[in-house]
Amino acid sequence: MSSAAGTPSDGGGDRPWQSYHTAYTNAKAGMEGVDKEKVQKVIYEMSKGSKYFENEQKKEAITKLKIEHLRAQCAKLTDNDISHFQKVAEKKILELEASRDLSKIWLHTDMDAFYAAVETLENPSLKGKPLAVGSMSMIATASYEARKFGVRAAMPGFIGCKLCPDLVFVRPNFERYSHYSGLARKVFQRYDPNFFATSLDEAYLDITEVCIERGITGEEVASELRDAVHQETGLTCSAGVAPNRMIAKVCSDINKPNGQFILPNDRDAVTTFVSTLPIRKIGGIGKVTEQMLHQVLSISTCQEMLQKAAFLCALFSEGSTDFFLSVGLGLGGTETPEHRLRKSMSCERTFSATNDSRLLFEKLDNLAENLADDMQKECLKGRTLTLKLKTAAFEVRTRAATAQNYMSSKEDILIYAKKLLKAEMPLSLRLMGLRMSHFSGEKDDSTSPTQKTLDRFFQSSDINSNTNGTNGASCIDVSGGHNDCNDAATKDESIHDAEKDVSIDQQSSHDDNSSVPEGASSVNYDNEAASSSWKVTQTEKFDELGDLTSSRACASSSKPGQHFWADGYICSLCGFELPPCFEEERQEHSDFHLAEMLQQEEAVDNTARLSKERLAERPCSTTTTPTPKKKLKSSKEGKHIPIDSFFLKCNKKL
Repeated sequence: MSSAAGTPSDGGGDRPWQSYHTAYTNAKAGMEGVDKEKVQKVIYEMSKGSKYFENEQKKEAITKLKIEHLRAQCAKLTDNDISHFQKVAEKKILELEASRDLSKIWLHTDMDAFYAAVETLENPSLKGKPLAVGSMSMIATASYEARKFGVRAAMPGFIGCKLCPDLVFVRPNFERYSHYSGLARKVFQRYDPNFFATSLDEAYLDITEVCIERGITGEEVASELRDAVHQETGLTCSAGVAPNRMIAKVCSDINKPNGQFILPNDRDAVTTFVSTLPIRKIGGIGKVTEQMLHQVLSISTCQEMLQKAAFLCALFSEGSTDFFLSVGLGLGGTETPEHRLRKSMSCERTFSATNDSRLLFEKLDNLAENLADDMQKECLKGRTLTLKLKTAAFEVRTRAATAQNYMSSKEDILIYAKKLLKAEMPLSLRLMGLRMSHFSGEKDDSTSPTQKTLDRFFQSSDINSNTNGTNGASCIDVSGGHNDCNDAATKDESIHDAEKDVSIDQQSSHDDNSSVPEGASSVNYDNEAASSSWKVTQTEKFDELGDLTSSRACASSSKPGQHFWADGYICSLCGFELPPCFEEERQEHSDFHLAEMLQQEEAVDNTARLSKERLAERPCSTTTTPTPKKKLKSSKEGKHIPIDSFFLKCNKKL
């Protein structure tokens, strides 16, 4: 085969930190002159031995195994194979090139060190100082003065202090940031009423019509917009202008802070620009993908994607290959995404690792309050509630429950959230989140009155608890006492002081959002065994590399009936296609199938119940004998506990 395989990973020996790559070792704007090896060494030494470090080692070991597997596949390719895939690649490139659209002008704007800039604006005494918004647990944003020392967002504060002893910390104020974000968005609307924001400080604008109507260039629009934002907010922003959204985002990062970069709507200009562009600069290519492409195929720049196109076609799924080749050609989205109805809403909080059940239920109370407030502001009601947990060992678990009736109040959300959390206790957590999905229209839908609803289930559970002398309105503490989880609590802060245990911001723009496979659940739920309409489902998240590689590897490790993304982009249940970079959309799609599955199970349970009732009501006959129906497998035979019995059993134990 051709010499396409890459060199082994750097590091090892007496310099082990060289092979330690985390989210916060990747450079951001303003960190160009930083001694990367020095920063990497400090991070390695201070992370070594922590739970985060151990978890990173586990993920790194899995990644290395998959890279070795890809190398083995690459080594098996014959000259005929490579020739075949080269023709396939050339055909794909021609098709993609034919889709190139140079008629649109896109502008991506990004506020400069947004949180830190807002804090400096509110408190001028902070100007010129190395500033970090966050705490010793995690830094949300670092000022450009702090970035010169290697301090960046998503980095633990105690590591930031080691890199920059004079680092000044400020607690975050998200209400303040939302206010300034709203002021900036009013400016964006002047240029594109249909602009769409990806965060509080980033937005994409289609400025094609503005340029045509006013007879001005994209460069003039970018300068005018940046001046207007500064005048309205007192803050600076950077902008990038290009023929598509993918390249515009890259351009906005080039001349940060308070700068802009314009890429002409010319094919040669675009291809020249991306030819030397590092692949990590592209949104959707994170740490794992970068390692894979570099170590297997020696790909470091976008142009090398096209040079190794045959190997990409041979080793990766069709969706991933199309994405990689589009990157190599400098192609990206040019149409304004359609405004869709929101499919989910979530909130989560990171805090110091704790196993204190009272504190965990207080945080759950705060999350439910925040989620309810957000939903009520947008007049939304949902049915599927998902609880996200990150343990002290950095393992991520998600548990979901679906109710028959739609809900939006804090009280309703808490009823289900508490049950989900109780089922996982005892455990030590460092992050908790709630997500509501499966939203209704304007009216609550009601199903068959004979169906056992989630509300009825909990009402019956409370009645049973009260019969046993237990207060159904209180939460059971793992220590054996009762906690009133409905007590008023102050709003949970997003960041709390922590021990020397590394925390990572999973919303980092260029980092993979892969998660560790969930730990074993304390309870084994079975769809057949659960007699009520409420189901608890464990959602397994695959790491990014698993999503990108072929469906054969995915299928071999997946359980029957379990949802996963075949070929990295095809839904295993309905065939819907979503690339790995569409993280939010993929999560929403998974939630949809989760809700659909639970509804189907409810319908099956209801049908079985009605059949039994009709059989019982049928008049007896002396001449005919009804055919006995096949009995369902009992929970004892399947070694599964019905969910009603499970919670009663838990209450008795506690």
